[in-house]
This record gives sequence, C-alpha cells and structure tokens, in this order.
Amino acid sequence: MTVSAQQLAKELEIFGLDCDESLTEKLAELCVLYEQDVEGMVGELLTYTNTKKDCLTSETLSSFEREFLSKRVSRVPRHSASKDSGHAGARDIVSIQELLEVEEEDETLLNSYATPSKGSQKRAVTTPETPLTKRRMSTRSPHQLLLPSSFSPSATPSQKYNSRNNRGEVVTSFGSAQGVSWSGRGGAGVISLKVLGCPESLTGSYKFMFQKLADIREVLTCKIEELGSELKEHYKIEAFTPVLVPAQGVPLPFYQPTEEDGDFEQNMVLVACGPYTTSDSITYDPLLDLITTINHDRPDVCILFGPFLDAKHEQVENCLLTSPFEDVFKQCLRTIIEGTRSSGSHLVFVPSLRDVHHEPVYPQPPFSYSDLPHEDKKRVQLVSEPCSLSLNGVVFGLTSTDLLFHIGAEEISSSSGSSDRFSRILKHILTQRSFYPLYPPQEDMAIDYENFYAHAQLPVTPDVLIIPSELRYFVKDILGCVCVNPGRLTKGQVGGTYGRLYIRRQTTGGEERQSPCVAAQVVRI
Repeated sequence: MTVSAQQLAKELEIFGLDCDESLTEKLAELCVLYEQDVEGMVGELLTYTNTKKDCLTSETLSSFEREFLSKRVSRVPRHSASKDSGHAGARDIVSIQELLEVEEEDETLLNSYATPSKGSQKRAVTTPETPLTKRRMSTRSPHQLLLPSSFSPSATPSQKYNSRNNRGEVVTSFGSAQGVSWSGRGGAGVISLKVLGCPESLTGSYKFMFQKLADIREVLTCKIEELGSELKEHYKIEAFTPVLVPAQGVPLPFYQPTEEDGDFEQNMVLVACGPYTTSDSITYDPLLDLITTINHDRPDVCILFGPFLDAKHEQVENCLLTSPFEDVFKQCLRTIIEGTRSSGSHLVFVPSLRDVHHEPVYPQPPFSYSDLPHEDKKRVQLVSEPCSLSLNGVVFGLTSTDLLFHIGAEEISSSSGSSDRFSRILKHILTQRSFYPLYPPQEDMAIDYENFYAHAQLPVTPDVLIIPSELRYFVKDILGCVCVNPGRLTKGQVGGTYGRLYIRRQTTGGEERQSPCVAAQVVRI
C-alpha cells in the first residue's frame, strides 16, 4: 500500500488541519505499518483527537499509535495479514493462543445459529441465561500467560533456584501453628476489605517535583507548627542531629470493629514480597510457584508486595528487555489474576519504590490497571504504599519499604537491657505512629512530605504489621501488634520465603483484648 505525505496533507486540509511535514511523514509510516488507506487513517485520527481533545502533535501521534492502532491490530490480527502473504508474521505463544480463542468464540457463535450435527458436541451450549464468558481463560496455564521469551532475549531459567531441595520448609512459627492444616476457603466466606486513612487514604496519583525549594520549606514549617504540641509530647530533637528520637511515646489505640466489618470466622492470609524473579533470570519461576501454592492452599486473602519488575534487576538496569516496563508489569499482573482465578482468593497489590514503571516517590499511589476484567474487580484491590487495611475488622499495616534496614543502619546506641534490635525498631514505628519515623530518610528515598503527613501515618495501631525486609524473617508480638517479616520471595539466585497467617477477630466485650492472629508461619517457596 503506497501512501504519500502529500495525500495525507490534502486530506487533513479538508478538515481544517494544517500540520508540519514531519507529522505527515510519520502518519504515512503508520499507514504503511498498520495497512491503512488515507481516508481510513485520517478518520480514525480525527476521532481519537476529538475524543482526547488534543492538538495534532508528535506526542499525540505517539499516543494514537500506542493506545489505538496497536490495540486495534492486536484485537483483529487475523485480518491484518494479506491473503497473498505466505505467513502472518512472527508471533509468540500468547498471541497465537489469543488468536485461537477469538476464532473459537466466532465459530461457537456461528454454531449456535446452525443445526447441530449428529456427532458429539465438543463445545458447551450457550444461552442468554448462560452466556459464554472469558472465564475459560482461567484454565490456561500460568506458564502460557507469562512467557518470558516475549519480553526478554535471554530467558534461561535459574539453575540454582530449580535445584533447591528445601521448598515448603517452615522456617519460623508463631502461635498455635503446630499441626495446623494450612488451607483457606478461597474467599467463599464473607470478606470485607476496607482501607483506613489518616485523615484519608491515598487513592490516586498526585503531582510532585513541581514546587520551588522555598515552597517546600514553608510547607514543612507549617506542618511542624501544626504538630508542635504533639512533637513536644512524643519526641525530642537532639542537638546537631536531625534524627527524631522517641521520648516515652505510646502507640495509638486499636481499631474497634463494627457490624460492617463482617463475621468472626477464621481466615487464612498469604503474604509475599518481590522480587518475583531471581537475579540471574527473568523467567518468573518463583512467581509461578507462588501461584501454584495459592491454587493449592486457597487462602482467603493474598497480599502481594512489589517489586513486580525490580528496578535493581540486572536485565532492567542494562535495558535488555524487549518490551516496555509497563507491558511486562501488566503481563505479570494478568498472570497472577487469571492464574489464581480458580482459587477464588482475594488479591491485594501493594507497590514498591523498586517497581521500575511506577512513581518512585513516597508515599506511593496505588497501581493503575485498566485492563482488569469485570469478573475480577470484586476480588482485586490496588492499595497505596504504605496502607492500613481492615480485613473483617482486623487491621493490617502494610508497607513494602525496607524500614528495618533503614532504621537499623542509623541506630547508634541503645539503652542497656533492651530487647533485640528488631523489637526496638518495631517499637519506633508503633510509638511514633508513623510508617516511616526516620528523618532524614535514606539517600535513595524520595519523600513528598506534604503527602507524607497526610497518608503515611498510622490511623490506629494495627493488629498485624507486615514489614518485608532483606533482613532475616521473623514473627514477633510487639506491644500487642503481631509484626511479620515474611522475607522476599527470592534472595539473589535462590528461592526465598513467604508468610501465611490465620486470623480471627475476637468478640468485643469487657474481657482483656486478645490478638486476632491465631497462628503464623514463614515458609520457603
């Protein structure tokens, strides 16, 4: 198909659009690439620009190609190839599988209007009461959903990870975990997930790096003046040291459940933290093993922390991936959501500052995933980093930032006879009522303090605090809060650990408060 820039310029002039020669040449290239004629391409471009209310610029053309043309071709790929061509182009197994599914759905639709043959019926009969849905896609193996060769030129599995012989080993326990059969109901019971905020939760992205330095100083000064009385009561500021030191601080009261928080049934919660690939491979084998575990144990809720595509991975740092970071992340989430659909488990995704495609500013807004299927919206929740989450009245404090490592590196002294280092650090978090009670932060931390004071404070003392770290895994009861470091799913080239908990909200009354965490374990993947 031959399309010239002059033809496109004349067609655009009809609609009163006068653009540079470079834009028309770029548009001509898109016509050839996506096999469009002049009238069709200009019509689609005008529809796109009117919908977006954008001017015709190079950025608009790039967005038009990315958001419209590429998706249009991927949805109807069987029409993009000429009948005279010998092949339809190179495709990976995922694209081929989607092609077969589209053709099978079309064929099923035609068969529903035709007279059935005498032979056995291979496909299920669909009626208006029982329509054909895409739920059948959940039967596809996660290995087919996540094909590393589609975004990495070298997708060799990690030999050290696959040769491990300690999978499933319990490395630490808490509570009455002995003899417990770890299995949930797959979300079959009443699951109430509610995000708590102080004063409100962070639900969307916000602007950062658009203020002058003087403006930021003014914001900090105002915040300190507003919190002056509280700072005097709970903190003291040492001379020549900008680090806030706790001074007889006390944690906030625990959350008081209401009738809206659901029943008192026991629930199983699985927690895991990325990276989900080993350092020497991008095959996501640990993630696929975790999906297998979820489908086997069927936990009621799975809390998954980033990074899902680690900014510190060697192939990411060296720009060796063949697909954009955003596409790899979406494929990863799609694998988790569709791969665990048969389990029925509720999924909670918490971002990380190491997620290469996400905003690297603390606190972080939730992930955005516009491709979430309608049937999965009730069981998938995207939350911010950090976040306080109520699960049937049991409050979970969630953070993916390695605060244990950050504070541990700054600690220079401790009182005699004090508990272990982890317990001291965890007490800082609970008594200072902050998910990140360290100032100044670690060098690689970028904090927006205006949003920090609004969204990174503890609204209540959590019943369970999940705080993943590079440091050794543990489960500890600190001031009535069960603190869990499940470790990371991978440690370099070898497998790491994940956590699992049984929780049950206690009845409210005059009795002394009991921890809702019945049992907890940290297990090797």
